[in-house]
Amino acid sequence: MSSGSVRLKKVGVCSAALFATTMLTGVAHAQSSQSTTALEEVVVTAQKRSENLQDVPVSIQALGGEKLEQLQVASFVDYVKYLPSVSFTTSGPGFGQVYMRGVASGGDGNHSGSLPSVGTYLDEQPVTTIQGALDIHVYDIARVEALAGPQGTLYGASSQAGTLRIITNKPTTAGFSAGVDVEANKVDHGGTGHTIEGFVNIPLSDKIAVRAVGWDVRDAGYIDNVAGTRTYERGDTDPTNDYTINNNSRVRKDYNRVYTQGGRAALRVELDDNWVITPSIMGQVQKVGGLFAYDPQVGDLKVTHFYPESSKDKWVQAALTIEGQVANLDVTYAGSYLKRNDETNQDYTDYSYFYDQVGYGFYWTDNAGNLVNPSQYIQGRDRYRKESHEIRIASPQDQKLRFVVGGFYQKQKHGIFQNYKIDGLGSTLSVPGYVGTIWLTAQQRIDRDKAIFGQAEYDITDKLMLTAGIRFFKAHNTLVGFYGYGTGYGSTGERACFKAAVVAGSPCTNLDKGTKESGNSPKVTLTYKITDDKLVYATYSKGFRPGGINRRSTLPPYQADYLKNYEAGWKTSWGGAFRWNGAIFMEDWSGFQFSILGANGLTEIKNANQARIKGIESDITWAPVDGFTLNASAAYTDAKLTANYCGATDSAGTPITTCPVGSTAFPDGPQAPDGTRLPITPKFKANITARYQYQVADYDGFWQVSVMGQTANWTDLRLKEREIIGKQGRYSVVDFSTGLSKDSWSLQLYLKNVFDKRASLNRYAECAESVCGTQAYIVPNQPRTIGIKVGKEF
Repeated sequence: MSSGSVRLKKVGVCSAALFATTMLTGVAHAQSSQSTTALEEVVVTAQKRSENLQDVPVSIQALGGEKLEQLQVASFVDYVKYLPSVSFTTSGPGFGQVYMRGVASGGDGNHSGSLPSVGTYLDEQPVTTIQGALDIHVYDIARVEALAGPQGTLYGASSQAGTLRIITNKPTTAGFSAGVDVEANKVDHGGTGHTIEGFVNIPLSDKIAVRAVGWDVRDAGYIDNVAGTRTYERGDTDPTNDYTINNNSRVRKDYNRVYTQGGRAALRVELDDNWVITPSIMGQVQKVGGLFAYDPQVGDLKVTHFYPESSKDKWVQAALTIEGQVANLDVTYAGSYLKRNDETNQDYTDYSYFYDQVGYGFYWTDNAGNLVNPSQYIQGRDRYRKESHEIRIASPQDQKLRFVVGGFYQKQKHGIFQNYKIDGLGSTLSVPGYVGTIWLTAQQRIDRDKAIFGQAEYDITDKLMLTAGIRFFKAHNTLVGFYGYGTGYGSTGERACFKAAVVAGSPCTNLDKGTKESGNSPKVTLTYKITDDKLVYATYSKGFRPGGINRRSTLPPYQADYLKNYEAGWKTSWGGAFRWNGAIFMEDWSGFQFSILGANGLTEIKNANQARIKGIESDITWAPVDGFTLNASAAYTDAKLTANYCGATDSAGTPITTCPVGSTAFPDGPQAPDGTRLPITPKFKANITARYQYQVADYDGFWQVSVMGQTANWTDLRLKEREIIGKQGRYSVVDFSTGLSKDSWSLQLYLKNVFDKRASLNRYAECAESVCGTQAYIVPNQPRTIGIKVGKEF
């Protein structure tokens, strides 16, 4: 065990959810009586206070700090595969979209798209941005909690389908501690990487302590950009008018390298016996070169791209938590300010080829009227600013009636700059002020929400407890700025401007809209404690996601969507060596927001009728003999439309559901008929980990095997588009690790993706599937990786 888990409470428990049958339960219970191993307590703060996981009537999958260490978890992609209720899509580090329990429609993550349906928290503060959550390096982390189902009562707007929480280790005055870990690895078909991590906890007095953490990570690349050409046809009979480009200057092996540096510092100040303040700051810079997808037409782990591809994700978050008591009430304030700047470069030649050339002939010219290379590339900048404030009051937990009440305010600003370039383009065709720019997006988006919330628990009897809560919210979304062409081309862009520039860097303003909404999200839970270590519960809860403004100004705003959740669950322990937790659920998703790429590759969001999601999730932890632990988890999710998706709304934004084949407006019928499976989420996802710890002379040793897998899924809701882009096949991956430790030293060897299986984490095209679908890309999992890790405790 390395220093990253030093002095953490051991939690050799729940990795997250498995279907345990009654037969399995009986066998495990009988065998556990022969074991002297006792599973240790897992403490979570899902309900805004510290509780034993087994006492919380919520479906929670928890990965403790020691478990994260054992599973070689370092990033978002690493821990999500051990959370069966969680699915995701990604285009690379820092740009992942999270979904829970099948609440996914596909097409999310655009800067002018829907807010996420899953909220992500770093300690007490939300870190969800419009294009997804921060990709936080996982080191010196106390635990990761996945709260499945609507968490809108306590966590708000972006927790419609669930919440992910990353809880850091806090400063402690108990004593000095420190550690460092050094790792080297080699990726099959790719290069080498390294990781250097360290932390230190220093008590400055009996009332003050500081904790600092740092990391430097180099991830090897494994996608090759290989040589190739592309020919743009003029559309006439003379081939000399065609234009051929090559990528000779961009050819590179191990194209997608990543360099991550970051740190975290926190201070604990005990003002007196009742009040503690904890200011903290955390920042990270992640530089990515190349593309994290390959083109199967070119070859496995290969792509042929022609223009620079890179990203730089730089963010810093300052946070403050104040905890204290007034009379017998616990008072907590949690506030934060997040500053995130992204810079991206994207090859966009697929769009150029399929939109501007095929069937038409390319036509972009310079100032002299000569045809120029029509290839497009994108230079993007995103500027996020997010502040949040929450204050809450909680009553004593030893009372028959307990409550938490509070208020919340959040404001997110997103400065959007997307510059679509064509080298040599004439100034008359360019956007004013940007010679060579065929299209410009320069906008300011602001999402505001505020809420008051409360949740109470009442012990009806010693065994029966009622929980009831509600959150009242108001949301306000605005989008202002410029998008489109210059005056030399098209009817949109500058020709549609109606006032001078509002957003810095834009030539004028052709979009200025806002929308306001209000509502509430209730929750009711009835919990029955069968014995001290077994309980069952039933929950009704409701989640919401605010609506917003479409970037295409001619479209109406999209409306808020709601998720109703009906759930029954259980938390059980058997003989101290076996745990079995689980839940069955049914969710109704009304008027859900659905994003597509419309004309000119612009994202359009429309509300899309109803869907019903049914499923079961469960986890077991079993320690049959001393030293051996088995964690297993799984989720089965059946997510389907319960009304036709016709692809249109009325003037009020309400979805149209009647679209028979052959009708005037819908000659091809619904784009996705009633009963169509929702995209992204597999029907079945599971993992199992076996770990054995032993002693050899004076050394503590271990070996561990983990298997993760899931069934196939689509990336699009619409039948025509999903057939074009293709299906993501089922896969399973095996990881293995072993190691020895003695005194303050530890050594680990690991092999990830032992059999070098190629999984598809995402499939996409650079523009609408119906146009660019023949040029589909696959984002794979990391190929087989072998590594060695050395840790030292101080």
